[in-house]
Amino acid sequence: MEHHPVRALEELDDEELRRVLAELSEADRRALEAHWPSWAHEGQLAPEGPWRTWTVLAGRGFGKTKAGAEWVSAFARAHPDASIALVAATAEEARDVMVEGRSGLLAVARFEEREAMVWQPSRRRLVFASGAQAFLYSAANPESLRGPEHHIAWCDELAKWRYAEAAWYNLGLGLRLGTNPRALVTTTPRGVPALRRILAAPRCATTGGPTWANPHNAEDFVAAQVEAHDGTRFGRQELEGILLEDVEGALWTRELIEKSRVASVPGDVRRVVIGVDPPASAEGDACGIVVVLLGADGIGYVAADLSVAGLSPEGWAKKVEAAAQAWGADRVVAEKNIGGEMVGAVLRGADVGLPVTLVHAGDGKSARAEPVAVLFESGKAKFAGRFPELEDELAGLTYGRGYQGPGRSPDRADAMVWALTELLVRRKRSEPRISLL
Repeated sequence: MEHHPVRALEELDDEELRRVLAELSEADRRALEAHWPSWAHEGQLAPEGPWRTWTVLAGRGFGKTKAGAEWVSAFARAHPDASIALVAATAEEARDVMVEGRSGLLAVARFEEREAMVWQPSRRRLVFASGAQAFLYSAANPESLRGPEHHIAWCDELAKWRYAEAAWYNLGLGLRLGTNPRALVTTTPRGVPALRRILAAPRCATTGGPTWANPHNAEDFVAAQVEAHDGTRFGRQELEGILLEDVEGALWTRELIEKSRVASVPGDVRRVVIGVDPPASAEGDACGIVVVLLGADGIGYVAADLSVAGLSPEGWAKKVEAAAQAWGADRVVAEKNIGGEMVGAVLRGADVGLPVTLVHAGDGKSARAEPVAVLFESGKAKFAGRFPELEDELAGLTYGRGYQGPGRSPDRADAMVWALTELLVRRKRSEPRISLL
């Protein structure tokens, strides 16, 4: 049989497939079902290389449990003397998910192995057909991991463990049998200290993916979850499997971003400003294009992130023109540091048809952003919708530590800062003040 028989079968048309399957013997059919590398989707197989910890960060329904159970089962087959640790948030979860679950160790056992396996719930022990043994532990009781020795460990949903750091530390001390002790962590990501330390440690390999990477999930389920949570912090962690965490000194924490979110723009709008952060070249960073509105309530609303990449000056200027027309903008604010007056000439050449204000970035990005971050903290600015790429950049702007977000430059964030500065910060500075003598 070929190394990847399922992949070979996928290349056949329906008639050929029916013929081949009909000709398979019962033994070949079972071998086909048992050949996990052929059925696994990307992110479910252990990576190559001398890793000590393999972390599967993935959305719910990705197939993390299946990946863990298959990895442990393969090791047990190859090492009859193996001692294996199965660790979950509680002993009940270790039993219900890792052993007895639909994708647990009992379910993934091969046909010829099932009768020989011995599951002893009262002793929290599973004996494989080969003779290898797996022992169940609760991370809620870290002391239970102090002392036992193991060849490998499978840790499920570590990001929700109550005493994650203590449990992981004690597990590591006992992970010392054999020539290559290893641990697998399967979890939906959360920015907890233990998980951050694991990911930052040497010889940690990471795979994973979103919920929809698993072809066995019902389409209706995936569609419903995406519709309900797309772009939210919950959705990005629980569905996309992306680890979201605050960098030290962040101007916009993830909590602030969520607290500043509203469902839609207000009905009564006084002004519309478009912020533009031009790229140095078509091959460089993106052109930040962000639309902000001033509501009758005096609050500034981020309404759209229309940023683009890979376009010539004329190309991104046309995008700005289209945005201005679509939103009825009354002003465009663009940074002129790169390109100088050329930026204004390009925008005016695109027939934007409204005033263009060119601004010079004299201060650092974080310094310019601080007054705008204060607007969000005080409730004077909000996000009218969800803007994942913009929000990731904002979360990377810090007090005194520069930009620590994705990409080389926060182009979208800069565009938003310019627009809200024009809309609210400069207006506030220009308002008359009453002096009490």
